[in-house]
Amino acid sequence: MKQDADAVIVPACFISNHQGFSGSIKNLIGDFVVTEIDISGQQVRTPAAAQPPQVPDFDFPGRTRERSTECKQDRCVPVSQDSGVSADGMIDVSCSENVDLSVILGQSVCEALEQFVATLKDDLKKAEKQQLSLGSFPDKHQRANVHRAVRQRFPFLMTVTAQFQISVKEDPDYAELSHLVTDDEAEDFFRFLDAKARGSSYTFQPDNDKEHRTAVHHFISRRFGKLLETKSLSDQRGTSISVRLRERGRPKKRTADDRKEEDVYTAFTLCKENLETLEAISYMAAGLGVLPSDFTYAGIKDKRAITYQSMVVKKVSPQRLQEKTAEFEKRGIRLSHVRSVSEPLRLGRLQGNHFDLVVRNLRLHGSSDTHSSGPDTHAQLEALVEEAVDHVRLSGFVNYYGPQRFGTGQSVQSDRVGLALLKEDLVSAVRLFFTPEEGSDPPSQAKRHFLQTDNAKESLALMPMSKARERLMLRALNRYGTGPDGCTRAWLSLPHSMRVFYPHAYCSRVWNEAVAHRLATLGHSVRRGDLVRERNSQEDAAAESSSGQIHVVTDQEEQEGAYTLGQVLMPMPGNTVKYPENSMGTWYHDRLMRDGLANCRFRVGSLKLNLPGCHRPLLAHPRNLTYQLQRAAGAEAGGGATGGKDSAALTLNFNLDSSCYATVCLREIMKCDP
Repeated sequence: MKQDADAVIVPACFISNHQGFSGSIKNLIGDFVVTEIDISGQQVRTPAAAQPPQVPDFDFPGRTRERSTECKQDRCVPVSQDSGVSADGMIDVSCSENVDLSVILGQSVCEALEQFVATLKDDLKKAEKQQLSLGSFPDKHQRANVHRAVRQRFPFLMTVTAQFQISVKEDPDYAELSHLVTDDEAEDFFRFLDAKARGSSYTFQPDNDKEHRTAVHHFISRRFGKLLETKSLSDQRGTSISVRLRERGRPKKRTADDRKEEDVYTAFTLCKENLETLEAISYMAAGLGVLPSDFTYAGIKDKRAITYQSMVVKKVSPQRLQEKTAEFEKRGIRLSHVRSVSEPLRLGRLQGNHFDLVVRNLRLHGSSDTHSSGPDTHAQLEALVEEAVDHVRLSGFVNYYGPQRFGTGQSVQSDRVGLALLKEDLVSAVRLFFTPEEGSDPPSQAKRHFLQTDNAKESLALMPMSKARERLMLRALNRYGTGPDGCTRAWLSLPHSMRVFYPHAYCSRVWNEAVAHRLATLGHSVRRGDLVRERNSQEDAAAESSSGQIHVVTDQEEQEGAYTLGQVLMPMPGNTVKYPENSMGTWYHDRLMRDGLANCRFRVGSLKLNLPGCHRPLLAHPRNLTYQLQRAAGAEAGGGATGGKDSAALTLNFNLDSSCYATVCLREIMKCDP
């Protein structure tokens, strides 16, 4: 780790007190293998026969989701456009409030549900703790029918999916709204919300209490602001609140026969070796004659690794993609599980990643000898590894953003580029982006030439074809100039996921610093003013959350030890996050003010960037963590000729949630940078 304070982007702050050990990773390309875990919980390199083609048409665990809508919790489900049975075989339960649930659930379950509802209404104080299982529904269309039918019949219930099991409980959003309006209005509002009928609206009863209307406006904006918009309307009866769906643009009228090539989506599993995600995409885009932005994916994977991930390309048929596979393999790009799908893949639509790692040249801390001198040393290492793995399996690790988030090896880290973008100084951001590395490698020469001459055309000729981002920027700068407008167009030439990477890097650095400061000043216990997830939230405990599910720890909860450090959330700066209500809130304000962002809206309109922020768990936990310690020949360990000595190698296998970093987990295990 660099010693310059400005360069320390992953602080050396740990959660466990074991001793650890030294070692090195990524000696060989096969030492770091990353396999995406899709939203259904399957590793994407599992043979196609072993998993159904569910990308990108996913069932979210713990919730259902309507295609092409933004929504919260469990009230978004596919709604057919015509009565009867839809094209995909789903029963249309949205047409009537009087759905015969016994047809869908069975008579006994339906009766149990009716009894559960009666119990809820009789015992409101215990309602949020009560839950009823409706049974197992392996077929996702069947699950969608159950979700819709229950929600239409009982709008005040939330449906929850876990391992094909559907259960119901009181919806906390309904409970909150029912304190503001009548039960009939609350039920009608949630039926309107579930239906998602284009062009429809819902109007509450007239209410001449302005303060009360404001409370209703604020509730709908806070819980459903991305989906709904509200407006007050006045007539002779008084003032009412009208709610309607936000406009998403008029859909083009077309039949199946008129469907154009632009509507064709092909999903596949991408395996790449020692390539950046965008580098692989750029090469495939050039070979297929499409734009890099026509490729969508759930997450970016490491460069120095073998990685497997789901991807979808637009405007390319499965047959055409299959024809290119041999050509792509020459560049270390292998495609499998190619199939047609109905929509693109979106960032974040994954459960996490599975890692198969090898740490080589294991040694005791402070030892310069990478080779075990005898059974005593190996026994010591064995004890240290067992202790370290047990600690991290039990306590987890500080959930820092890893160095990959900031562009390892760069003279100018990505967070500095992101800071310039947030300040809307796009010219400075371009020049920071083109800051060269030390040395005379071709990319650095091309960058240096651009900064010295401002000649984008000549710099483009010098830039290697593999540097996709740099070449896209230089093409735009050559066409539009290097002034403010040209720099804006240069940034817009990058896919949105790459533009937003830089301000995200800045916010991630602030998050890392905030967590280190929090642990150093407030310790490892939960304090008043810390943020935790609400106990009745249906969000996955490891997921990043919006401010709607955030609870501020009280004095009494601190004294009672009501929460653990693993439940504490730390905000990554953005325009929708809630900040801690203790000394950390002041720290965030001072930190942003120091960078000139005290009044930042975390939006860059000219680049179509919006950063809502998130609440990220302070700790992360590896799942299914296993390990094996063994002796490895020195030559195999990447050390060349070693006179026949052996070194110890550690194999680790584990799963992490999305946006968690294996290198950071390894730092906690080893107590040093691997």
